[in-house]
Amino acid sequence: MTAAPFPDRDAVADRLASFVEADQSFLRLLMENPVQDDNLLEGLRLWLDRSAEAKFLNSLKLERTGEWIGANAPARLQIRLNEVGKSSQHPAFHAFRDGLEKSGGLEKAFPKA
Repeated sequence: MTAAPFPDRDAVADRLASFVEADQSFLRLLMENPVQDDNLLEGLRLWLDRSAEAKFLNSLKLERTGEWIGANAPARLQIRLNEVGKSSQHPAFHAFRDGLEKSGGLEKAFPKA
């Protein structure tokens, strides 16, 4: 599938950075559309990269956001979200990955046999 031009990765990263109720609704709608998956994941990577470069690492926010995304993302995104979380050894990615694991989204999407 070809990614839709809007929202771009910067818009997604900005929504993740502020993460108020309106942004959460926007991200839920974005996750419902499979055409937007690449934009969502690129924006997530950009947000994590920005968080990794920041002077202050807000690991609690990164973990809470990872938990929210893991709990709200559809099954088709769960593996790709975990790949993003494991793509770097930086503590920002580690905190996000911890939140994903707490959400249990991957286990819900792909239960053990």
